Amino acid sequence: MTDRKDELAANLAKVERRIADACAAAGRQRDEVTLIVVTKTYPASDVRILAELGVRHVAENRDQDAAPKAAACMDLPLTWHFVGQLQTNKVRSVAGYADFVQSVDRSKLVTALSKEAVRTGRELGCLIQVALDAGESGRGERGGLAPDGIGELAGLIAGAPGLRLGGLMTVAPLTGEYAGREQAAFGRLLDLSTDLRRSHPTATMVSAGMSADLEQAVAAGATHVRVGSAVLGVRPRLR
Repeated sequence: MTDRKDELAANLAKVERRIADACAAAGRQRDEVTLIVVTKTYPASDVRILAELGVRHVAENRDQDAAPKAAACMDLPLTWHFVGQLQTNKVRSVAGYADFVQSVDRSKLVTALSKEAVRTGRELGCLIQVALDAGESGRGERGGLAPDGIGELAGLIAGAPGLRLGGLMTVAPLTGEYAGREQAAFGRLLDLSTDLRRSHPTATMVSAGMSADLEQAVAAGATHVRVGSAVLGVRPRLR
């Protein structure tokens, strides 16, 4: 366990330096960017070590992995983010532990999340996942809705009992005009966030950037970066 703690501490320090350097290059303060460590495929023991090392935000993308892990770590001072595609049949479980759902992209999901938030007496922060590669279907390859759907969905979230509109999230697209242009994609998200805040001033979160492109996200104005492998390492999925 000591070896694993040393490994995670070293990786975390490297990521912190990357964020700090990116903030300095962009003329931003380090405290303007929140690090969310994506702990998918890694055990609750790693989450505990990360908490000991000062991490306060963690993320998961599969409920079947997240639910037992969150339960095992419920004594820790952590904010849990759900960042994966969410089916409505998993909403009851996710609403029990997630503080933020960053992948809200359709009205049916808003209705289901609101129902569970009210039932459990919790308030859920919701980010709209924006697909910058949305085609004629209005959907992206990795989930999300087209930018022209943000306003309507934001209104639904803002008016839904038990939900709080937090802001916007995106994943750098692999196809379309922004493929391979991460900073341009994240800059577009910031523009969309600026538009959103005209109607919803408190929706200030801009979640973008992962291990490979966090610098571009910080340069573009992201408030939250979601980093997994750069902190936890790349290794086979745990069973």
